[in-house]
Amino acid sequence: MSPLDTTALLTELEPVVTENLDRHLGIADEWMPHEYVPWSLGRDFADLGGEPWEAAQSQLSPLARTALEVNLLTEDNLPSYHREIDRAFGRDSAWGAWVNRWTAEEGRHAYCIRDYLLVTRGVDPVELERARMQTMETGFDSGDKPLLNVCAYVSFQELATRVSHRNTGRFTEEPIAEKLLARVAKDENLHMIFYRNIVAAALAVAPGQTLRAITDEVVGFQMPGAIIPGFNRKAVQMAKAGIYDLRIHHDDIVSPLLRQWDVWALEGLDDEGERAREELAAAVAALDEEATRFVERRAEAEAKRAARRAG
Repeated sequence: MSPLDTTALLTELEPVVTENLDRHLGIADEWMPHEYVPWSLGRDFADLGGEPWEAAQSQLSPLARTALEVNLLTEDNLPSYHREIDRAFGRDSAWGAWVNRWTAEEGRHAYCIRDYLLVTRGVDPVELERARMQTMETGFDSGDKPLLNVCAYVSFQELATRVSHRNTGRFTEEPIAEKLLARVAKDENLHMIFYRNIVAAALAVAPGQTLRAITDEVVGFQMPGAIIPGFNRKAVQMAKAGIYDLRIHHDDIVSPLLRQWDVWALEGLDDEGERAREELAAAVAALDEEATRFVERRAEAEAKRAARRAG
């Protein structure tokens, strides 16, 4: 069976997009970002006669500040994400309506997290703004991924972002931050469900072609925040703290979506689809092994630190 081109896929999947857009609009709660920011804690910075930022003013731990910065800067790059989604989905019919709705909802995330951090003096505002400028000037580029690859990628990415926000909120041990990030994570979860359902429909329409896209995205997955200055170092710190690591990625992101799509029992695959499934199984197994090694090394390092403290 010849692969379906983008126009055919957009047409074939449009009823499912319409159905899921209507479903989303019916269950998405309206919420007001300003209600999640403790404005009474705000005060002027130096240029308006107030105090310049100092680390001692933040009640967050250094690692909590790092995680919040990464989450915020990831959300900041929305213009790039909108460009990529708009390119893949187009501006017509329910596809275009979803692009606009998704962008509007995502837009709340960056500015409410930033408002919280600035009001509470949670991060250095100068360094944050410099990092924002650098991140957005670099931009996010999907490399003109085909439609099915985009749908598969954002399914994994939205779930990963949801988990990162929730875990970051808990890690802060600050009730307002946790409440805010839980609210943002709820949006991300609804977005994941939308994309997950589109991929499920695509598997019914073009199983081998869709499974190839899923496999490619599992093998080559990178968080959209990978372009943030110092991302690798910060991601390692977050992984060591258990906020987002390989075990979480395998257990809470990749495996649940693959189960939901029932990829291991999928029937009607062509030769390319079967090859993709074999590659996918090998990639998931390798990820599982790597995650196990990471957790073991982390436990060993923590045991050594504990022994040094006890000595």
